[in-house]
Amino acid sequence: MGHDHLDNLALRYHKFGDPRAVLTMDSSQTGRCAPDMLRVAMRYAPINPSDLIPITGAYRHLILPPMTAGYEGFGTVVSAPATLAEMIGRRVLPLRGSGTWQRYVDCDPHLAVPVPDDIPDTLAARAYINPVSAYHMLRLCPVAGKHVIITGAGSFIAALLAQWAQARGATRVTGIYRTAVRRDWLASLGVDPLAENDMAAIKATAKNADIAFDAVGGPVGAAVLGNMPLGAEFVSYGLLSGQPLFPPAGTVAAYRRFHLRDVLRDQSTAEWQAGFRQIWPQLRIAQLPGTEVFPLAQWHDALDMFETPGRAFKPLLDLGDTPT
Repeated sequence: MGHDHLDNLALRYHKFGDPRAVLTMDSSQTGRCAPDMLRVAMRYAPINPSDLIPITGAYRHLILPPMTAGYEGFGTVVSAPATLAEMIGRRVLPLRGSGTWQRYVDCDPHLAVPVPDDIPDTLAARAYINPVSAYHMLRLCPVAGKHVIITGAGSFIAALLAQWAQARGATRVTGIYRTAVRRDWLASLGVDPLAENDMAAIKATAKNADIAFDAVGGPVGAAVLGNMPLGAEFVSYGLLSGQPLFPPAGTVAAYRRFHLRDVLRDQSTAEWQAGFRQIWPQLRIAQLPGTEVFPLAQWHDALDMFETPGRAFKPLLDLGDTPT
């Protein structure tokens, strides 16, 4: 009963548009938690492109406002069915239900992912979208013995793809970066850094590549795709450039789009949980960019940081913070 009617704060959008313009901090009381659900007091949630792009209306055929923003994050279970009382007090990822940019999230227990005790809070908060996407892309496209190109190489997901590709036997990983501050960091990961504005080098490198994971699209993605050889694979999973990708005339590499929702749609809950059991050990040893925490009331500042070119840290929203 003590966790039925709580003061909730949520970043919500009531129409599509620029996130700065349409996100509002809404205050309400939670209703009674359904008897078969977990109630989770959220702590941290990251800001990812996948959180912001739907707010603009890019997926208006799939979602309809009003909605609470955010697709991942972690918190602590404060209410659970009697048969799952042992979950109370546990850290979990309350995923694939309500938006996570709010103080309290109600979640299907079968989809709530327990966080191992040794996983730091700031890593637990970002353990879903990028790690699960990287895991499944590498599962669908085996890289052993192959030369891999990764665009948008300064990102969190690119860091995972690069390290996990090498762990799976890739013979070479080339990372195409936008800002020069990423060059030394990529080299420290064993990645061959390649500047995004060096189109001649990009085209020459693509001619000897076997697999590309592209988050950028636009001219960079097209330059890679259009120069890869017959038998190569090109996986498009984002459009960070804001420009569509049009396969150039004469393209011979196999082209595919990757959407995490397509992979997860047909998964059983057992397969969902098993995937995380595979991912946690890999996350423990990954070298990743750091984080910077912003109180919920400073969400505008968190967006500013997110949009800063070459930023060294991932912004996290502190959803347990009490705004003044």
